[in-house]
Amino acid sequence: MPADHDKGAYPEPPRQTPAVDKQTALPNPALILSKLFYYSVDLPVTTFRDAVDSFRANNKSVYYHQKFRRVPDLIDCQEGDYICYYEAEMQWRRDYKVDQEIVKVIQERMRACHQREGASYHQNCGKEIQQFNEVTKNFQSRYGDLGAYASGRKCLMKQKERMMAAAQAQSA
Repeated sequence: MPADHDKGAYPEPPRQTPAVDKQTALPNPALILSKLFYYSVDLPVTTFRDAVDSFRANNKSVYYHQKFRRVPDLIDCQEGDYICYYEAEMQWRRDYKVDQEIVKVIQERMRACHQREGASYHQNCGKEIQQFNEVTKNFQSRYGDLGAYASGRKCLMKQKERMMAAAQAQSA
């Protein structure tokens, strides 16, 4: 049977790994420090984290994924139903905050595209610019001119005035 390789060029590896020559009888300080860190810091923290994770696995509800049911608008509330008024006001405030965040996200996308494209952003970021203009126009038409003390009732009155002006413009 012919040999596949030249024994002189490729000698066989040693059969046993040689023992490390110890230069001193003193223990390795790096090994001592790593063991000290492991048992004093890493192990307790890891154990605590595992306990917390196992506890969280049982309770899956996360605070930032809280979902609120939609409540009736102010138009749908009965006269004198102050609880309905309050719920409608809180619903309006949540909607207002969500709409503010939507405008911020769209604005960040437009700015990122502007930054990325540089001087040619007018041609390459047309979709983002159009989306931003549309979102800000809608936000302004709904929440603009409400002032510092904006509320669901003021917004409803603004909407009613806008509808009345549109009806008068159609009849004229």
